[in-house]
Amino acid sequence: MFRIGVDVGGTNTDAVVMQGDRILSGVKSPTTEDVMGGVVDAVERAIADAGIEKSGVTAVMIGTTHFTNAVVERRHIARTAAVRLCLPAAQCLPPMVDWPDDMREAVGGHFWMAKGGNEFDGRTISELDMAELDTIAAEIGEAGIDTIAITSVFSPVSDEMERAAMARLAERLPDASFTLSSEIGRLGILERENAAIMNASLRALSERTVDAFGRALEKVGVTCPYFITQNDGTLMNRSFVQSYPVLTFASGPTNSMRGAAFLSGKTEAIVVDVGGTTTDVGALVKGFPRPASTTVDVGGVRTNFRMPDVFAIGLGGGTIVSAEGEPLSVGPKSVGYRLTQEALIFGGKTLTTSDIAVGLGLADFGDTSALSGVSPDHMMAVKAHTDTMLLNAVERMRVSPDPIPVLAVGGGSILVPEQVGDLPVIRPEHFSVANAVGAAIGQISGEVDRIFSLESKSREEALKDARKEATDKAIAAGAKPDSIELLDQEDVPLAYLPGNATRIRLKVVGDMNG
Repeated sequence: MFRIGVDVGGTNTDAVVMQGDRILSGVKSPTTEDVMGGVVDAVERAIADAGIEKSGVTAVMIGTTHFTNAVVERRHIARTAAVRLCLPAAQCLPPMVDWPDDMREAVGGHFWMAKGGNEFDGRTISELDMAELDTIAAEIGEAGIDTIAITSVFSPVSDEMERAAMARLAERLPDASFTLSSEIGRLGILERENAAIMNASLRALSERTVDAFGRALEKVGVTCPYFITQNDGTLMNRSFVQSYPVLTFASGPTNSMRGAAFLSGKTEAIVVDVGGTTTDVGALVKGFPRPASTTVDVGGVRTNFRMPDVFAIGLGGGTIVSAEGEPLSVGPKSVGYRLTQEALIFGGKTLTTSDIAVGLGLADFGDTSALSGVSPDHMMAVKAHTDTMLLNAVERMRVSPDPIPVLAVGGGSILVPEQVGDLPVIRPEHFSVANAVGAAIGQISGEVDRIFSLESKSREEALKDARKEATDKAIAAGAKPDSIELLDQEDVPLAYLPGNATRIRLKVVGDMNG
């Protein structure tokens, strides 16, 4: 019974083979332009190094940056119809009002507002107008759009109108795919609507990507189920990720943080993940990434769905360093996956942070004689600069004066000093492939964040309802029902709202089914 964890980064694709809690092998392979080639190579090498039979692999877990990159680069995004159920309220700021122009153009900028929506306590603002929805369906059909995002006012409180509108539109547009904002975002209509539109625009890419991962594993000869990691450190099955691709955003740093916790045995720490292009810094709480408490900007678009609190800086193993005699600069540009062609120690002509690390004796690879033209003083100045960058990033993520450890992981973590400020640095075994380990140990989660009225039920009943809802979501995503346990729970009374309202956030996790 073996499982394989894969993490596709901008520079390297990492893979590990695990049996229970034992790591049998870990490999790094350069990420290829088509991505799948790197996945095939990494998985094949990891299986060969572990000396196992392919038939013994029971599951493969993959972390990918495909969907984040699509948003950042404005590529592979489908034209999307945004339908807001709100009239006569919530119409002063139309959908996508605060989006960057190029991102709005990429999704088409098509939106409709219709009657519907609820108050915070579930009372109806206005009833759905089916004739109005039929007109909207006809206009969407005429525009040739087949992916639709539906958002209703306060739908996290009651999603009935979103579902009723989807049913009506699906009757008129049977080939369309739908995203409901209540299934992705939290309270805050604009940010939740943004998340729903973004998710809808990525669903076609999601189907192609998930199918491509399947073909890559078939090419290797692995026929077991495969899962995609999401950004809370847990997993989604094939059909779930095709429906909710935005939940993969920032899954790479999350995998590294989960892997760092597993490899070090630490559940409270600051994780510094140094890759080839960037360094991601985040905080572990109970072994899981601390979630961001505010809105999160993705490609210039404000969203409010669940994301880890991660701070990224332009520092990695392939980061370009200024030549001696020039004003000192480190990054943010990187040679990325071309490190083995462009760095000085590999016969290239670009001075990188890897060259500096080798020159100072922090690492031993490549041809050190190629560094003869770089003075020790310049190397020390660069190292002092990178140490300051890392210290500032760690202090930014630190929320208490307690002396918690810094866990240094990732292939570029040779750049992290033995101590960051007053915090000790730990480099656990297999630190360079911590992201793939994080993918391999993933569990399945379910989450709820909504307002409950306590006029007709007690606080305990509301918490029970929230836990059942979160448990149902986890089971739908592929969790074993009898393994599900509560990970995090909070309820905040909302004194400024009538009706004895309380906001409940709750998350459960469980082991993967199968």
